[in-house]
Amino acid sequence: MSEKASLDSADIMRVLELLPHRYPFLMIDRIIEMDGDDSCIGIKNVTFNEPHFIGHFPQQPVMPGVLIIEAMAQTAGALCVNNRSELGQPKVVYFMTIDRAKFRKPVVPGDVVHIHVQKVKNRANIWKFACEAKVDGTKVAEAEVSAMLIGEDQN
Repeated sequence: MSEKASLDSADIMRVLELLPHRYPFLMIDRIIEMDGDDSCIGIKNVTFNEPHFIGHFPQQPVMPGVLIIEAMAQTAGALCVNNRSELGQPKVVYFMTIDRAKFRKPVVPGDVVHIHVQKVKNRANIWKFACEAKVDGTKVAEAEVSAMLIGEDQN
């Protein structure tokens, strides 16, 4: 563990500071655990009143897999930004890649998704994470995602 590693959390107000996303595209509600820049667990409370359920299998609503992946990327992005505060707030976090995505079980309204993010590597402003989404301890999706942080002095 690095010197600055510590368990931390982020309520919705902190998440809003860390990410540029807003309703209806903010896919995480809070982060319950951050271990430095190594790992974190984000929470997504899935509710029936989310706009994608109007058209995504309305008779049997299922959260689109692409939005589960987006929730993973947002959780990873929040972890990156939170741990770069000593360098100044990045201007933006770009989602770069998705690898090894697998969907194992549908996510439906009423589910609470725990998004487990583990840093695989970080070099300069590029980060790569292994992610798992779980509902009631059961893995519902997994993927590797990478992101690029762009600071005020970069283009």
